[in-house]
Amino acid sequence: MSGFSIEEVRSCARGRLYSINARGERISVLFLHHALERVQKWSLAEEQVLETLLFPEEVVTGHGKRYIAHRRYEGSHLVRAIYEYDGSTPVLVTVYFPYAERYFQGGEVFEDKILERG
Repeated sequence: MSGFSIEEVRSCARGRLYSINARGERISVLFLHHALERVQKWSLAEEQVLETLLFPEEVVTGHGKRYIAHRRYEGSHLVRAIYEYDGSTPVLVTVYFPYAERYFQGGEVFEDKILERG
């Protein structure tokens, strides 16, 4: 995976908290228990999901105050990571691995960027 390293992983009441160094910036990302179950269900690597969140090809607006990060893998599929914020901490709500043609909008649409939030 490019551009980041996982510095620490801690279990907490809501799931698993990742401390990440991404291009010199330290950031925490919380994966909820449900999201961790979906990572396993879809046989995704946690690093793949983190890469999608931190370096997406596009981010679209979801329901409420949620965002959906997309990153294509294996040509015809994409990781679709649905997240929101708890204060300034990104929280992965769920993730899945559908066909890209169903959801990918062509890239370069960024309704949000985790690494560029102040």
